[in-house]
Amino acid sequence: MSIGHTLLALLESGPRHGYDLKRTFDEHFGHDRPLHYGQVYATMSRLLKNGLVEVDGIEHGGGPDRKRYAITDAGITDVAQWLAQPEKPEPYLQSTLYTKVVLALLTGRDASDLLDAQRSEHLRLMRDLTQRKRDGDLADQLICDHALFHLEADLRWLELTAARLDQLAKAVRA
Repeated sequence: MSIGHTLLALLESGPRHGYDLKRTFDEHFGHDRPLHYGQVYATMSRLLKNGLVEVDGIEHGGGPDRKRYAITDAGITDVAQWLAQPEKPEPYLQSTLYTKVVLALLTGRDASDLLDAQRSEHLRLMRDLTQRKRDGDLADQLICDHALFHLEADLRWLELTAARLDQLAKAVRA
């Protein structure tokens, strides 16, 4: 996820302080990985330097000054271009799991044990996500569906690899 583009898009509804941006980001996107304040302010500094935001005002108070940021026309254009650009599908052509299976075979370890352990971990996570989906709002349901579909694809790969393990062992040891 592009944090910068996300914060820019959140500014389209009006100027905000860094604290407000972090809170809104976390509310919509940070369920599992909330932003750190340092990340927000570092990103805002970069966006300011690049002319995508401007300081709309500074509030002086008992603590540090609070800058209120507003998106510029260049920032609006940048967000529009980012939203219009499709994301590159990530095909996982060199996954860590595949590497572990091959290395287990090359080192004489039982790759089927590795696949069984991974299958158990995937199923555990799928149960957790299914529960979260049942208890969650629409955003949680959609996020969980996305993760569950990827885990289902991984499970299919685990089953296919287990069925072809003897063939793979011969190929990697040749």
